[in-house]
Amino acid sequence: MLILPAIDIKDGRCVRLVQGAPGTEKIYSDDPVQMAILWRGENSKTLHVVDLDGAFDGRMKNLDTLQRMMKAVDIPIQIGGGIRTYEQVKQLFEIGLYRVVLGTSAIDDPELVARCVKDFGARKIVVGIDAKNGVVMTKGWQENTGIEAVSLALNMKSLGVCRIVYTDITRDGMLSGPNFDAIADIAQKTGLKVTASGGVSGHQDLIKLQELEKFGVDSVIVGKALYENRFSCQALWRENEQVLDDLGPTRRI
Repeated sequence: MLILPAIDIKDGRCVRLVQGAPGTEKIYSDDPVQMAILWRGENSKTLHVVDLDGAFDGRMKNLDTLQRMMKAVDIPIQIGGGIRTYEQVKQLFEIGLYRVVLGTSAIDDPELVARCVKDFGARKIVVGIDAKNGVVMTKGWQENTGIEAVSLALNMKSLGVCRIVYTDITRDGMLSGPNFDAIADIAQKTGLKVTASGGVSGHQDLIKLQELEKFGVDSVIVGKALYENRFSCQALWRENEQVLDDLGPTRRI
């Protein structure tokens, strides 16, 4: 089970929202690049970055921060939020992004999804399905589409998509545990690879998610639980970092 730390960027800062609602943001860092370095130092293999400004406004706004982040860490980064055109997707791959997550455009412009899958490959294009009570929400989770999450996933599969990020909005930022039933349901009914998102509160949730690997749930995005130090190993990492800093650079080699 691959764990992807989430870095959500709003107004140039690293924040977490509660159920995606504007105005609920809690600032965890004024420098998203330093957060990327921190998560890499704690052995992250991939980062999940969201341009919240882009998600709400419909166009990417944090490209400069993203580029600095890519220079600062040596691991793949996937990006979502406000990506609505082919030119934007192409630009992101040209600067070295690993994967692009398309959300609103999966509803508004499915032909864009199909074209991107054809030109860049199904491994590089992920569709973000953000659902509230099983119904897809778009435009920064503010617009109810009336479309069932499973229905959208099956439609995306017909276009060549092989992976989705499934987020249960009611769980996101709540530390209440993922919606395991909904995650298993969409994975089983579609046969797609699924990255779960929303609600992880600690180690036990990860253990339960591992039980869904047989259905194709092979990764999970973790946000608030990491920022709130909900994993016991994080305390050990912090203590180790402090000891190494006290010993000086020569002892770190």
